[in-house]
Amino acid sequence: MNTVTVIGSINLDRTIRVKHMPKPGETIHTKETFSAGGGKGANQAVAARRSEATTHFIGAIGTDEAGKTMAELLEQEEINLQGVATLENQATGQAYIIVDDAGENSIMIHAGANNAFTPEQVRQNKAIIEKSDFIIAQFESAVESTIEAFNLAKEVGVKTILNPAPALENVPEELLKVTDMIIPNETETEILTGISITDEESLKQAAAHLHQLGIEVVIITIGSKGAFYSIKNSKNGIVPAFKVNAVDTTAAGDTFIGAMSSMLATDFSNLEEAITYGNKASSLTVQRFGAQPSIPYKQELN
Repeated sequence: MNTVTVIGSINLDRTIRVKHMPKPGETIHTKETFSAGGGKGANQAVAARRSEATTHFIGAIGTDEAGKTMAELLEQEEINLQGVATLENQATGQAYIIVDDAGENSIMIHAGANNAFTPEQVRQNKAIIEKSDFIIAQFESAVESTIEAFNLAKEVGVKTILNPAPALENVPEELLKVTDMIIPNETETEILTGISITDEESLKQAAAHLHQLGIEVVIITIGSKGAFYSIKNSKNGIVPAFKVNAVDTTAAGDTFIGAMSSMLATDFSNLEEAITYGNKASSLTVQRFGAQPSIPYKQELN
């Protein structure tokens, strides 16, 4: 199995289940409330680890109870937290999630410590990056720290995977230049490229745009349809999703990325197989409530 290092966000999720999303000014009763581990970075790390990748994390938490809770949860997963700093005067990241009966969600994030760790902290963990097969990042933490991590990775031939979520209107060109694989959804793809995703031809056009920026592999997740992939100057196609009844889509994309990275060859030679595995993991996640509690283990995917 691979060695995967995730740089990014650690959040304590607070989830509210409702029958329908409240309209502006509307007061409704909730069906259930609960807290669980979350943050796109932490979710991806948990997914990779539960698929038996050796997993390291670079990020930050606060000195508050939420930080202690998240450190304990990630340690229980046997994720190496050597690269996670505990910062004074910073709140641990938190997310407030509303999930309706259709399985759709709305998420509000307080970044806290996720935006407070620095490129210097990343440099202090250079040895972790150097011994990785892949390093994965998202946009729930400081972009300048991600750029530093990807630059260090490229210097030693470690493959970089960027999940550009939540979407940024202006992604730094210096980050895209050191990205080997990018994994946006349809909305994020349109923000990145200006191309509206309507069919397979528009998927190919968007991928071509991203390849022109120097990115070798593009994967565009297309919800219940699965995932479109394109390898620069090679092949492309759609790997279909598994048909299931979704109850909560929180962490679906994170599960896909983490699980896929656990078995992906560093030369991308088994890309379709890895995407299929990620799709299967994601299909189990959406049938359960919560972020990290819903992420499957490898034995469930065999």
